[in-house]
Amino acid sequence: MFPPGLSQSAVTRVARIFCAFAWLALSARAFAAGLNFAGAPLTPGGTVRVSVPLSDLEKSYLMEGGNAVPPYTMATLAVPRGFDPKRTWPVLIVFSSSDHLLPNWFDMMSLYRHTALAEGWVLLTGDGPKPPPTLDSSGWRAGHILAALDALHRSFPGSQKWPVVCAGQSGGAKRATYLAPLFAARGYRVAGIFLEGINAERITQSYQRFQPGHDFLLTPIFLSSGVRDLIATSDQQNAVEESMRRTGFKNIRHTTFAGGHQLLPSQLQEALRWFRKGL
Repeated sequence: MFPPGLSQSAVTRVARIFCAFAWLALSARAFAAGLNFAGAPLTPGGTVRVSVPLSDLEKSYLMEGGNAVPPYTMATLAVPRGFDPKRTWPVLIVFSSSDHLLPNWFDMMSLYRHTALAEGWVLLTGDGPKPPPTLDSSGWRAGHILAALDALHRSFPGSQKWPVVCAGQSGGAKRATYLAPLFAARGYRVAGIFLEGINAERITQSYQRFQPGHDFLLTPIFLSSGVRDLIATSDQQNAVEESMRRTGFKNIRHTTFAGGHQLLPSQLQEALRWFRKGL
């Protein structure tokens, strides 16, 4: 039932994810509070996954690489305890790597959800329904996440002004850097980028392509690097930072830890607290 080549630790993460989804927000409390996401009842502290429509623009992104356009996006939303949509909430948008054809919601639930909810963040991502696309392109990931953002805004008026942070580990980190300028160019308030285990710089190309404006160079970028990482070596991650700085990005925080190619909750917590200071 799991993708071939998945490690035991990843299998354990899958099991935890299904346990989390088992208590999706479907209780009477949600109805009483009047909270819902795209028509699905939502309980503060809970998680919901629901199908949402795609705009013509989002469909055009999905078609990159010859992909067939699916009939809908599966949007996954998690909100902290005490969630009140009348307040302003920071939103963590999660990207996963294309390895093993894992969807964005997999990393959101297994790597980010517990820490981000404890820090008072909303988490959001979007994925296509099965089967997987012909090409797992940046356009494919962008179209589905933009559809999830549209659903968030329809569900909670005023959320268009909520700050968003793009986050990814390994290949997901490269996607986060490439798509953050696109989101900024489309008017989203990009308040940070969290990157773990990134071995190639993508943000310069994207900044030049989407032209989000000179102020985007002030976006806080948090690099988390394992000193024993064999997939994204220290030299590669240092080169990523140096390239970003040459492009003009100034607000970069690069931290290291005694580990390998992994995302540490303590590093994510430090990053989320740093981003929040700038809000």
